[in-house]
Amino acid sequence: MHTVELFEQALSVAEQLGYGVRQEWLGGSGGGACEFAGRKWIFVDLALNSVEQLEQVTEALQGDPAIFAVDLPPSMRDLLGIRKSA
Repeated sequence: MHTVELFEQALSVAEQLGYGVRQEWLGGSGGGACEFAGRKWIFVDLALNSVEQLEQVTEALQGDPAIFAVDLPPSMRDLLGIRKSA
């Protein structure tokens, strides 16, 4: 699967987990997950290439314990290193 398709899947999963996603030009020096005003956010730095942007989103998802409650497509489980429970 292409990076852009994985990125779109990752954004969809983030939204399922209640994240707001902002894609902003941060000059290559920012981005990632944070929480403020009682809401979870992922900031994606548009200065980064597509692989690095995907890494920003997947790192945020991997750090969220709720990821185990979401039904993930196989490609996303593989990317996040999550095994399907028996």
